[in-house]
Amino acid sequence: MIGCTCEVCTSSDPMDKRTRASVYVVYQGVRFLVDTAPELRLQCVANGIDAVDAVLFTHAHADHILGLDDLRRFNWLMKRPIACYGSARTLDSLRRMFGYAFEHAPDSPHSRPHLELNVIEEATFSVGEARVAPIPLMHGPMAVLGFRFGRFAYCTDCNRIPDSSIALLQGVEVLILDALRKTSHPAHFSIDEAIAMSRRIGAKRTFFTHMTHQLKHAETNRELPDGVELGRDGMRIKA
Repeated sequence: MIGCTCEVCTSSDPMDKRTRASVYVVYQGVRFLVDTAPELRLQCVANGIDAVDAVLFTHAHADHILGLDDLRRFNWLMKRPIACYGSARTLDSLRRMFGYAFEHAPDSPHSRPHLELNVIEEATFSVGEARVAPIPLMHGPMAVLGFRFGRFAYCTDCNRIPDSSIALLQGVEVLILDALRKTSHPAHFSIDEAIAMSRRIGAKRTFFTHMTHQLKHAETNRELPDGVELGRDGMRIKA
């Protein structure tokens, strides 16, 4: 946190160094990026990411989209536009916030990412051979999306999962789930709420994401039940 000298912000443990929430998923031969966090360039460099076939957006809050411009490096590497998927509301926000990316600019062809926007709602959709299921979630009063890729699901930024969406998550073996802090929040699960939701969904392994600087990595992990742990930057998971 800017201007903070708490024990997490000043920690020497590399597990306490967190960038904003995003995940890279390789599924059925398709390379997905979920959200474009402000640190996207640093995240990709640190983890050797050199190809993205499709970008899925959970919602259009700044901490999930402000790295969008860095997608143009993947246009250059892959010599093609990148398909992006999100709700109509999310994609409208992207057009408004990154207007230059969607305007015809023959005098400056390399100054913007080349993106193909695709509206999704609640129906399962295909990208290549991969079938992806959107998972409707509530982020306070705001409707957002999680995503299921076979046995793996990613549900960040939520404080309520409707019963119909819990049904869509049955059989998931690895779950990434929002868990902001120990105390309650109007738009995010607390640690205890996230533990309870993980048990209700029944995933074999759950990793928490979107944590604040109020959660020290090693100390918090010691307090969590078996099968549940904090995620960390650079973590690689097989599902």
